[in-house]
Amino acid sequence: MRLPEALEAVLTSALGIQIKSVQAVGGGDINQAAQITTNADQLFLKWHARSPDGMFTAEARGLELLRQAGTLRVPEVVAYQEHSEEAPAYMVLEWLERGRPEAGTYDELGRGLAQLHQVEASAHGLDHDNFIGRLPQYNQQETSWTHFYAEHRIRPQMEIARRSGKLTSAREKLIERLLDKLPNLLPADNPPASLLHGDLWSGNVMTLAGGQPAIIDPAVYYGHREVEIAFTELFGGFRPQFYEAYNAIHRLDKGYEERRSLYQLYPLMVHMNLFGGGYTGSVDSILRRYAGS
Repeated sequence: MRLPEALEAVLTSALGIQIKSVQAVGGGDINQAAQITTNADQLFLKWHARSPDGMFTAEARGLELLRQAGTLRVPEVVAYQEHSEEAPAYMVLEWLERGRPEAGTYDELGRGLAQLHQVEASAHGLDHDNFIGRLPQYNQQETSWTHFYAEHRIRPQMEIARRSGKLTSAREKLIERLLDKLPNLLPADNPPASLLHGDLWSGNVMTLAGGQPAIIDPAVYYGHREVEIAFTELFGGFRPQFYEAYNAIHRLDKGYEERRSLYQLYPLMVHMNLFGGGYTGSVDSILRRYAGS
């Protein structure tokens, strides 16, 4: 594999390295990715020629917040740059060597996530906006979780769906009805604003040598921790040991099972807007459940 010539030149200059070899690796649905071997080390590189402005900057800030919490392994950011006339946007991370899950891998992941959720802020949101996938994620800080979830999670996805033609009149009516009902569906007592990975599914968890879990590709903000747990139960979920270890440290509140699908609505709307397909049926099913037919 060869890197774009302009990207290789920028990396060589910015990092003061010599790139000896490049090996393509899986980089998700958005970016191109590679393992680069330099004269000094191995590194992980991902790049995108037409990424949204600020995407890698926001990701770097999110990774640093998670690293500062110190509860789970997070790759160190070596360098990043938004796209320019000279080169595509890129991010360089330390190379993490993959291993295989061992007996304690999911216990360690559950404990680490529970400890991460014990890192709290005075408001829901974040001091900057970021991205979930390639879609914008708006993080205006709010003291009310219900208001935050309605106005900065569900409504923006509704507007994205409107612009892309995915918002049928029936779907719009259900979303508006749901937003009106949210104060009666979410906890009456404002929940703590916990530090969240924000995009935690199995594809964003790596198992390293020795079975240690690591988390990657975040969409960080502070919010109700149940949103994160509900997200982990989508797209295959995690092993039972993960949830047992989590609850041993930071037990979920009564009523989570009733709120779970409501909290899964946000990532499913994101996937509907990114990929369409069967996600529209899942979104509509949740809307009908909570807002009526």
